Amino acid sequence: MKIAALGLLCISLVGLAAEPQALFDGKTFNGWDGDTNKTWRIRDGMIVGGSLETQVPRNEFLATTRSFTNFVLRVKFKLEGTEGFVNSGVQFRSQRIPNDAEMIGYQADIGDGWWGALYDESRRNTVMAKPEEGVGQKAAKKGEWNDYEIRCEGPRIVLKLNGVTTVDYTEADPAIPRSGRIGVQVHGGGKTLVSFKDITLQPLP
Repeated sequence: MKIAALGLLCISLVGLAAEPQALFDGKTFNGWDGDTNKTWRIRDGMIVGGSLETQVPRNEFLATTRSFTNFVLRVKFKLEGTEGFVNSGVQFRSQRIPNDAEMIGYQADIGDGWWGALYDESRRNTVMAKPEEGVGQKAAKKGEWNDYEIRCEGPRIVLKLNGVTTVDYTEADPAIPRSGRIGVQVHGGGKTLVSFKDITLQPLP
């Protein structure tokens, strides 16, 4: 009887789990802000940033107007380019820097030498955690569509690149915010084209 009751409780809790929600509708920039005149555009249901013809002059970010705390974020992305510093990233628990194009906060990094790493953008300006040697490079599909899964629960952050866990990090500094905006980046300094689609977020308790 106790086992049956426990089973029913587990089923009930599973039923209460929040459903993933789309952060991008594939048609408009509703719920996002950034340079949508020159840097970011919508093409075939994707967010596209940068150019393969001209060098991206500086880091640019497209960010949600809402903030999120505990969640599982899933993003499909494709990074293209061979000239200059070809790099991108997915920001989370981040904020805009006032009167600046930059964002401050955690970034799931994208690009050669950085695949699957957790970077602290414009704050500590360092890699907080990275995959073991060769793991990120092996998991990445260069020039093709890739999947990032970013899980944030309290101080713990887990990154998965194409199903491979690249980072399992616990933040030791209680002063670092555990809530913030989601963003996508095209890094300055290269002829870079980056595309994002199927951006969903599942809230966690």
